[in-house]
This record gives sequence, C-alpha cells and structure tokens, in this order.
Amino acid sequence: MRYLIFALCIASAHAQNYPAKPIHVLVPFAPGGAVDTTARVLAQAMQQRVNWNFVIENRPGGNGFIATTAVKGATPDGYTLLMAHTGEFAVNQALFDNVPYDLGDFMPITMVSDSPMLYLANVNAPFNNFKELVAQAKANPGKVSFSSAGNGSINHLAGEWLAQAAGIQLLHVPYKGGAPAAAAVAAGDVQFGVMAVPGASPHLKSGRGKVIGITTAKKSPLDPSWATPRDAGIPDLDASIWVGLFAPKGTPQAIVDQINKEVRATLALPEVQKKFIESAGGEAIGMTPAEFVARIKADAERYKRVVQKGGIKPG
Repeated sequence: MRYLIFALCIASAHAQNYPAKPIHVLVPFAPGGAVDTTARVLAQAMQQRVNWNFVIENRPGGNGFIATTAVKGATPDGYTLLMAHTGEFAVNQALFDNVPYDLGDFMPITMVSDSPMLYLANVNAPFNNFKELVAQAKANPGKVSFSSAGNGSINHLAGEWLAQAAGIQLLHVPYKGGAPAAAAVAAGDVQFGVMAVPGASPHLKSGRGKVIGITTAKKSPLDPSWATPRDAGIPDLDASIWVGLFAPKGTPQAIVDQINKEVRATLALPEVQKKFIESAGGEAIGMTPAEFVARIKADAERYKRVVQKGGIKPG
C-alpha cells in the first residue's frame, strides 16, 4: 500500500512538471498528408498557447506499423506520442492477420481532427455528381475506374464502400501513396479518385479536377456546397479520416489527462478551428479518452464489414 501511494505521488510530481522537454510525436506518413498536416497545425498552436514544444517525426511505411510499433515500445513517460489516423486502429485490424499492436497497447488521448475525403474526378470525366457517377457505373459495370493510395488504404475502403452502398461495380487502381493517386486523376489515367483535401487541392486549383462529392454524411466545413452521399440517396456511406493522439500503455494517467486538457483547450480556439478547416478541410475535434475509444471501436466494426463484404486484401 505504501509503495502504491509512493508511486502515485511520483507520477503526480512528474505530471506537475510536465513537459520539461520537447515532446516527440511520431507520424506514420510522409510530410504533406492529412496526418502530418494535423500534427504540425496542432504543434504550432500548442507552442503559441502554452509554449509546449513538439518535434514531429515522420516514419512512413509498413501500413503505419513502423511508427505505431515504435511508440508502442517507447518509454511511457509522455515524451513519445503517436499521431495516427483511422487506418492504424480501425482498418488495419480488419485487413491484416498479424497486426503487431492493438488498441490495448496504447492510451488514446483525444481525437484531434475529423475530415471528409473527396471523390475527385478528372475534369473531363463523364459525370459531375453522385447520381451521374452511379448511372455511368451501372451502364458500364467494372469499367469506371478510381484511384487510391493503395490496396487496403482508407481511400480504397471509401471507394469500395461507395460501390457497396450504391450497388455498383468499380475498377480500383491502387497507387503508392495519395500524391500519385491524385496525379492520376488529374492526368486522366483514372476517372476519379478518393483522397484527402490536401492531396486534392492542387488539382482543384489547376482546374484539372472536380469534386463529385464527399465521403461523409456531414457537410464539409470547407465547402458546404459539396454533396454528401446522403444528399444523393446513399445514406449508408459515412467515411472520414480522423486523426488522434495516442500515448504508450503505462503512461501516467495524470500526464494523459493533462495533455488531453491542454490539447482540447487549444482545439477550441476559433483561430485554430479555422486553421484546421483551411489546411485539411476538417474540423478540430476534442474528445475525452473514453469518447475517443468508443469512436475507434465503432469505426473498426464498420470497416470490418466493408472489408469482409468486398473481399479486400492489403497490397
């Protein structure tokens, strides 16, 4: 009992002094994507508001396994965190037989952002909205092509989910990353693609892409005119890219609570909310750890159904 009290006192003291040095945040993707953008927007906002210093480390590859397992094995002191998205915790477990981690290896801190993906079509594609895309696919089963960041990516699943919900057959063309998948749409190599806003933005600005709609039931805060699947009579489709912050299992609860408190307070600032909309096309979303866990588990079940029904295999 004395040992427990002593340990709790030590943990409390560490929390009171936290952070005493820069916090390393590992990102499982290359710079420029939705997760990296979210991490850097949050890091800048936290530095300005509470003078916390974050070091963003990009460790792409291995379907997110490299960065995620590195944080799993890190010292649980609050100085090595993971900024991950839907794929690492709601998709990988449905795709792979031997994922080297699970949710129990981490302490989810909070969701940071939640963003719709775009169904971006080549400007010359013979459809301009969901209704026309579905009609084209029904008239040409398996011939309407869409690009994604790779087999089993969240983008791939959002395309497959559209096919399942609308009762159509699409031709999936996987690429090695979001940038080449978006470039393929702009070049006309595929008719449309599924991608995050940062990847689509250059091709919208250049006029080589057009938005057919978004992947979520909720309107986009960046452009409310973009159609949702529900607008088109496809109510069962609701796929977003959420990005959240995780600590290794065993991190003192007081530190997790402190990070949660300060991150949520930062995300509530109007200027920070505006920055997330402009940079990633999504919303700044602060949650309690329990709320975040509930969302992860709900999404895991939904993507599991999409994967099983579509017979999807990782690339």
